[in-house]
Amino acid sequence: MNKLERRSTWENYTSVQVKACHEFCKGYLDFLSNGKTERECVEIILADMKKAGYKDLDVLIEQGKMLKTGDKVYRVNMKKGIAMFNIGSEPIENGMNILGAHIDSPRMDVKQNPLYEDGGLALLDTHYYGGIKKYQWVAIPLAIHGVIVKKDGTAARVAVGEKPEDPVFFVSDLLIHLAQDQMAKNAAKVVEGEALDVIVGNQPVRLGRNTKEDNKSPGKEAVKKGVLAILKKQFGIEEEDFLSAELEVVPAGRAREAGFDRSMVLSYGQDDRVCAYGSYKAMLDVKDVARTSCCLLVDKEEIGSVGATGMQSRFFENTVAELLTLLDRGTELSLRRTLANSTMLSSDVSSAYDPLYASAFDKKNVAYLGRGLVLNKFTGARGKSGSNDANAEYIAHIRQIFDREKINFQMSELGKVDLGGGGTIAYIMALYGMNVIDSGVPVLSMHAPWEATSKADIYEARRGYEAFLKLAERV
Repeated sequence: MNKLERRSTWENYTSVQVKACHEFCKGYLDFLSNGKTERECVEIILADMKKAGYKDLDVLIEQGKMLKTGDKVYRVNMKKGIAMFNIGSEPIENGMNILGAHIDSPRMDVKQNPLYEDGGLALLDTHYYGGIKKYQWVAIPLAIHGVIVKKDGTAARVAVGEKPEDPVFFVSDLLIHLAQDQMAKNAAKVVEGEALDVIVGNQPVRLGRNTKEDNKSPGKEAVKKGVLAILKKQFGIEEEDFLSAELEVVPAGRAREAGFDRSMVLSYGQDDRVCAYGSYKAMLDVKDVARTSCCLLVDKEEIGSVGATGMQSRFFENTVAELLTLLDRGTELSLRRTLANSTMLSSDVSSAYDPLYASAFDKKNVAYLGRGLVLNKFTGARGKSGSNDANAEYIAHIRQIFDREKINFQMSELGKVDLGGGGTIAYIMALYGMNVIDSGVPVLSMHAPWEATSKADIYEARRGYEAFLKLAERV
């Protein structure tokens, strides 16, 4: 056997570890089921942070309170991202140990002028978000999550399609009997982006009940009017309020255990909530640290980390500057030293070997389900374009930590050279001069409506993240 090949983590586990693994994943299943948008994830995480004694950094800034060793603080970014810090005993200029993940996932977003009627059906026009295979999103049950903010600033929360008594929604597909031309198209064109419109109603509005109005015609777009009447009743909104809405269309249903042995998780949104969950749980469990520890969970990674809530914004840098001020180290030089001396695991998923599509992978350099946490020295595409390429010294340091703590890990690339590629937030954080490597969980069917992971990998990621927060040093 090649010494670089890793055994299945399940083979290394004791019965106690197997039980702990399954127990940890119970909470993960709930997290996935209840956090299908960035906002929902932040709300869940924020509640856990507060229970653990973390304080709002913005409140401390207002009050003019200083920070000290052992203090735990957080800061929320526009309800779609969050940064949390555990202040260590070493000077913060020595650097932080950072876990960075993203909590956005591929989906369909409802457009700003979305509702229309055609052929006796009411539909919502959408624009897909992130890299998806569009044909995977038709003819499956869908839910709608998000927020609609009215002109007066009041917000209506929307989450329809998850409860057993809720209706669900769907995108129709062309029946096979008439699909001769469709089936001749390549996969990118089988379903066009503008065809991903969600069917939300079929019943025309009724003008009255048991009155003369029953016989009156409701006029044009009666089905659309019926849907608007329901939205008015349930959420108190008018059609114009779609202009300031953020509604995400996602697969309906809870995350599920998969396999006869219940060894896997099948769910929407595991890229990258699987790493986000393990990262923030590790932060909660690590009490006292030498180097200040940080968990950063961001938005917009799936579309290039852009915007005010993406990693390319100044949110993290500004937050660290505020943190330094409350530690009485609020200088530009201290900020630069803190960031440059930090070490980071860019906690993002990697592709898993799929025996049904073996030709896409280099079997010697790919992650396998069940063999532990994944380290990707680089990502990018073709000639490593758009990649952070981690230094050998840093990889050796991380290997030492994981081996010391008996963390099961494996090294991987995304797939065969020239087949494609992908990226993470690693290259953005590396701009500060810090050591960064991608570290996450292997995923089958990545970016599909339902993705698969191994519970053993989820648990090892959580263990690896905790070891990193406690033991990582400047390299």
